[in-house]
Amino acid sequence: MFVVRNIPDQVHIIGRLVTRVFPEVDRELARWQAKIRECPQQELARQAAASIRHKRFHAQGGSVFAITAEGFQRDLVRLIVALQTISDYLDNLCDRAGCQDRRAFRLLHEAMMCGVDPEREVPDFYQLYPYGDDGGYLRALVDECRGVLRTLPAYPLVRDEVIALAGLYSDLQVYKHIEPWAREPLLVSWFDNHRDRYPGIDWWEFAAASGSTLGIFALLAAATRPDLEYRQVRALMQAYFPWVCSLHILLDYFIDQDEDREEGELNFCFYYPDLETCAGRLRLFLVEGLARTSRLRRPLFHRTVVKGLLALYMSDPKVERQGLRWVADRLLRDAGWDARVMYRVCRKLRRSGVI
Repeated sequence: MFVVRNIPDQVHIIGRLVTRVFPEVDRELARWQAKIRECPQQELARQAAASIRHKRFHAQGGSVFAITAEGFQRDLVRLIVALQTISDYLDNLCDRAGCQDRRAFRLLHEAMMCGVDPEREVPDFYQLYPYGDDGGYLRALVDECRGVLRTLPAYPLVRDEVIALAGLYSDLQVYKHIEPWAREPLLVSWFDNHRDRYPGIDWWEFAAASGSTLGIFALLAAATRPDLEYRQVRALMQAYFPWVCSLHILLDYFIDQDEDREEGELNFCFYYPDLETCAGRLRLFLVEGLARTSRLRRPLFHRTVVKGLLALYMSDPKVERQGLRWVADRLLRDAGWDARVMYRVCRKLRRSGVI
């Protein structure tokens, strides 16, 4: 439990995020929006523009990891925005352009893998996809990531873990976007290959963790420190994957239940037998995430990330509309009074249109 003196520090983190990092994120996204205008293929341009327009908050939230004790690192904002933009764009290409070809999805997601591995050979990402020629948009995003990665002093120390998480993310995106009849057996079989390393969680909770980019961003932020030690890398991995990452994506699915039910979309929260069980599992990931981040090098910062996730998602108006407020109240109570302060801040930011 945080003591009173920590609240100003948490508010200070949120303040820097809103007043310094968000404007930089907006500048970066505007730069990529300008690049989209060079795309000659109408469907690719439409999906690229939509991914930025509707998923801006992903880049905003991920860029919290660019905050340092002194302020924030612009190059890390550039890297996080570019990598998250790749993720959001590819998600749209797999989900909204009428293609269900797993080979095409796998090749598209080579962009994620190339983005985190500067030595990886770059293929034609669109070779198996129905549309091509984006005017160099996706390759420019990849090159932006690779360029910044080469400047991070400790990237060699986190490289294998980042590539592993990007690989899991890519696997999930391939499997969850194929034909509905095939995706669940593939996801279960995929988890069976990893089950021994992650006891106590089920296949959809592992899949949820794989769908989060927060673990990657936490590692990239750590790689900016020349004094980084490998034990700190392992501690970050053990805190974020699966615990914080799974909480992140399960909360996202939790607030989208009604619309996913209406549209027949895959939602990992539907695999719980009832809402009470779902709430209990969310609490488990919250408690484990808080406990494990408490042992990291910057415990206040990382705990703020965890509690900020809860505050962000539970402040969404969709929670009230779906009658889920009782779950939100229970989780916020379990997270501590400081989480409730952040929840009220998020509600104000939503009303003002900042998030």
